[in-house]
Amino acid sequence: MSSDLVAAAMMCCASCGVAEVDDVKLKKCDACDLVRYCGYNCQQDHWPQHEASCKERVTELREEVLFRQPESTHLGDCPICYLPISVEF
Repeated sequence: MSSDLVAAAMMCCASCGVAEVDDVKLKKCDACDLVRYCGYNCQQDHWPQHEASCKERVTELREEVLFRQPESTHLGDCPICYLPISVEF
């Protein structure tokens, strides 16, 4: 999909297709931010189609946070929790 199509899809309700204009403000899915809805009813109606991709994206986001590498090396820090390791001589 081209970036123009993705941008256009992000500017309309995933359930009913209404476009975002001055009087209609679309709200993102709180969990994944992949789709937008014009209201609660549309979000509920679209959930069966969106559920699998939403859960997959939430898992991806969680893994990105969990497995993000530190920006610099932290010698002397625990590689699991990044807490300082006290080395007594």
